Order: sequence, then C-alpha cells, then structure tokens
Amino acid sequence: MESCSSWTEMDNRRKKLTFLTIGLIFILSGVEYAVILPTIWRYLQTLDAAPYFLGMTLSAFSLSGLLSGPLFGLWSDRTLTTKKIILFSNLFEIVGNLMYFMGYSKWLLVSSRLVAGIGAGSGSSIFGLLTRISAPEDRATVFAAVMACRQVGLLIGPAFNIFLRLCDFHMGPFAVNKYTAPGLFMCLLWILLQLAVGFMYWDLPPLEKGKANGRLRSKDGEEENKQGLGMEIEEESDEEEKPLMGSEELMGSYGSLVTSSSPGNRASNPTLDHISPLPSPATPTPLQKKSNIFREFIREEVVVLLAAQFITLFNQTALETIVTPLTQKYFGFDELENSLMYFLGGIVMISGFLFVRWLSRHVVERVILVIGLIICIISCIWCLIFMANPIGSFSWQLTQFIIGVFLQVLGLPFVNVAQISLFSKVTAEKTQGFSQGVRRSVGGLATILGPLWAGSHTDNVYIMMGVMLALLALLTMMLAFSYNRLVEPAVEEQTDSSMQQK
Repeated sequence: MESCSSWTEMDNRRKKLTFLTIGLIFILSGVEYAVILPTIWRYLQTLDAAPYFLGMTLSAFSLSGLLSGPLFGLWSDRTLTTKKIILFSNLFEIVGNLMYFMGYSKWLLVSSRLVAGIGAGSGSSIFGLLTRISAPEDRATVFAAVMACRQVGLLIGPAFNIFLRLCDFHMGPFAVNKYTAPGLFMCLLWILLQLAVGFMYWDLPPLEKGKANGRLRSKDGEEENKQGLGMEIEEESDEEEKPLMGSEELMGSYGSLVTSSSPGNRASNPTLDHISPLPSPATPTPLQKKSNIFREFIREEVVVLLAAQFITLFNQTALETIVTPLTQKYFGFDELENSLMYFLGGIVMISGFLFVRWLSRHVVERVILVIGLIICIISCIWCLIFMANPIGSFSWQLTQFIIGVFLQVLGLPFVNVAQISLFSKVTAEKTQGFSQGVRRSVGGLATILGPLWAGSHTDNVYIMMGVMLALLALLTMMLAFSYNRLVEPAVEEQTDSSMQQK
C-alpha cells in the first residue's frame, strides 16, 4: 500500500510540474509578443523599411507556424509524446530571437520572425496533449487556464519593456538598444525554458489509461465478483479489440457453419464442404484513412468553428497591426505609451479568461461563443464609427479609442476558449494533435492575412473596418444556421468515427 501511495504522489507531482511547464511555455509566448510588438515598427523604421514591412514581419511568424503546426501535431499523434517536440521547437525560438537581436537589415528581421514561428508550431502538440488528458466537461476550463497564461505573458511583457528600453551599450559588434534588446532577452528566456522542459516536463498518459490503471480489468469479471473481490470492472471500448459483430452473434454464425459442415450433415449440405471460416474485417487502406480525415474537416460544425478561428484572429491581428500607427498618428504615442496600453489590455484579457473559466461551468460553449461574437460585432461597429475618423477634443478621441480597443479585447476570451473547446469535442481524439495543428494553421493563415490587410490600408481605415464587420456578419449567419450542431457528438457517433479512421 505504501508503494502504491508513493507512486500516486509521484504521478501527481509530475502532473503538476508538467502543467506548470506548459504554463511557462504560454507565458513566454505572450512575453515575446508583448516585448517585440510595441517596438518592431520603430525598429523597422531605423532600417529604412517601407510601411508594408510591418505586415510582412508580423505575418512571417504566422506563416512558419502555419506550416509547422500540423507536422508537429501529426508527430505527437503518432508517438503520443510531446517533450521531444517542445525541446526541438524551442531551438527555432532561440535562433530566431538571436537573429532578431542581430538586426543587420530589414530582411534579417523578416527572416528572424520566420524562424521563430516554427517553434510556435509545437502549440498544436500541447493542445492535443491537453485534450487527451482532460475530461470533456473540464476542457473549456483547462483551455481557459492555459490561454490565460499567455495573457499573463502579455501583461508582464510591457513591464520588461520598460527596462529594456533603457539598454544602450555594445556587445562585441552588436548594439544593444531598446530595439534589439527584446531579441536578446527572449533568446535567454527560451534557453532557460529548455532547462525547465528537460527537468520538469513528462509525457502524461491519456485520461482513459490513467483511469484504467486504478481499476481491475478482466474478461471473467462476473466470476471474480462471485468470488468476493467486489471490484468494479470497467468495460473496454477500444475499437482495436472490439469486433464488428457481437461475440455471441459471431460464434452463432460460425457455429452454424461448423455444424452444417460436420460429417453428419455433409450429405444434406454438400455445398458447404468448401466453406472456410469467416474472414476478418478488412483493414482500411492509407487512401481510405486520408479520405476519412478529409471528410472530418468538411463537416458543417467543424467548418463553422474553423471559420470562427479564422475571422476572429484576422480581425484581432488586423486591429493590433493598425493600433501602433494610429496611436502615433493621432496621439503621438511612443514605446512607453504603447507598452502601457498593451499592459492594460492584458489585464482586461486575463479578467475575461477568468470570467470565461467560471462561466464555462454554468453554460455550454456555444452560448459563450455567441456572447463573444456579439461583443466583437459591437466593437467593430464602434471602431468603424469612431476610430476610423476620430473627432472632438484630444481627451474625447482618446476615450473613443480606448473603448474600441477595450471591447475588442473583452470579446476575444469568449470566442477563443469556446471555439477551441468545441473543436476538441467535435473532432476525433486519436488525431487531436493533427486536428489542433490544422486549427492553428487556419489561425496562422488569418494572422498572415490580417496584418497584410491592415498594413496596406493604414490610410483607409473605413475599408479595413468594413471588411472586418462583413466577416463577422458572415460568421453570425453561419453560427445561426449551425447552432444546433455545435455539441459534443454522442458516444456511438464517436465510436463510428474512430472505427472509420482506423
């Protein structure tokens, strides 16, 4: 008993350390975004970059993440491990941020974000892991906590920027200033994270295996219960071991064949002399497996959730891209003011995730998704009316701007948590890493097109905001028509889907 207790304590300790490390990974991703975004526009200006380079540099990070996400997810599905994937992907973060620090030219900055974005692809593996080790009813709560960690990074990132902007010295041939220091700072943090992953992260088993370890599994459960063991037997539902026909039906069919073909019955049944035992179920070919996976992503509810992922991230990154040029144009904000703005936005976002974490225990995810979508629509209408052409005194213009950004930031936790949690439920669990990679790739495509769209319309905000509002209207119609399908499928449907993918 003491041995079992010690093993349980060790498992709990490993689980806590693993979750802590996952939280650190998302915190660092938020810190990186928060320390680089407020200064990258001025950094590019010092390298004589054209305005469209801002969109290119921000999109480069998403482009490489778009490509690497499904690959890392497929890797984790095949091996059911994530530790090696994280250690490997973090190397790209280290090298990419080192390139950003060097900053010889505007093209090196674009390349640095392209390299660092490969490391961000490991997020699909992490979300796949969280899906496998969490119960469906707890999934929104788990995802909200993890995504809140990224917002913590966004919150404390500007605080680091306050000190990084004071850097003004040389390290060999490289200048360390308020523009290059964020790259060196993040390079050191990702190196420290490598050590944390190496010593504090374990590949946790899926939830079903973890539950099964504490229960007795036996094919002769009824006889053992009669002998007084009194232990609950959990019936296995693994489709690899479950035949297409029931055992009694299969034995009855096979038994009738054997009886019919026995010596005493051969005279009356001569046609059964050459009948062989029933063949085993045919194994799907690789082409059939690919076809089943493809069909999963064109289902109505999956398409709606992927559309929600694309549209919300497109609008978010488009607005984030244009915020710094607008604050510079209308209010004369510098790095410090922009960092303070992102700091306050981080507080609002964390509060939103904590509220969604609480709300997910009382209402279903699709209701949360509707609430978030309504807030995003109100935000977009407000920005279209007031931010495109601010009028009035300086204080009134600043108030209009703050309200628009506040509403946009407030709606994101509702939409993001709800669509990620629903997506994990309507897609197969066995291919969750690849599915999350596809979802993140769709989001990556949005974060590529969003900055490019906003960067090319910095002087025509009406068109930029109008397209954002039109996309939200399209998503609203899709959600209205598919609302009843945004639920977790029944157990029978999940089993059938899993057997098809096998």
